[in-house]
Amino acid sequence: MPSGACGAKSPGHSCTTASCVCCRPPGPRDVTPPLGTPHESGRRAEELAADFLRSQGFEILERNYRRRLGELDIIAERAGVLVIAEVRTRSSTAFGGAAASVDRRKQQRITRAATALLQQRAELSRLPVRFDVIVVWDAAGAAPRIEWLQHAFEAC
Repeated sequence: MPSGACGAKSPGHSCTTASCVCCRPPGPRDVTPPLGTPHESGRRAEELAADFLRSQGFEILERNYRRRLGELDIIAERAGVLVIAEVRTRSSTAFGGAAASVDRRKQQRITRAATALLQQRAELSRLPVRFDVIVVWDAAGAAPRIEWLQHAFEAC
């Protein structure tokens, strides 16, 4: 594969350089222990996703914003766009890929929590909002791989 060419085939996947986290071969710093228990794997996946967004030039504004209506995993901003990122972990495609991992009900919960956030923080309500999904793939024996689906869904 030529330098800068991405091998990911999922809709909404975005990478433009040979340093793409999901496409480049793992180096020594990419080797990490298995993600572990579901709670540990969720926290670790959110750490990896936040680090990935920072590497893409985002400022992480808040993590794990919880309200009765729902939870927002990562709230980030870049170039005047507010990104609400839902983080998912996957070890195989057995139950559907990244696009299938956030169903309509989950989208509604995320949208309601985002509405609460925007009502609470007026400075954020002036920004356009985008809903992304970041999937951390954790195949046994391999370094975790990140798949970033921008504009994964619209507010419902």
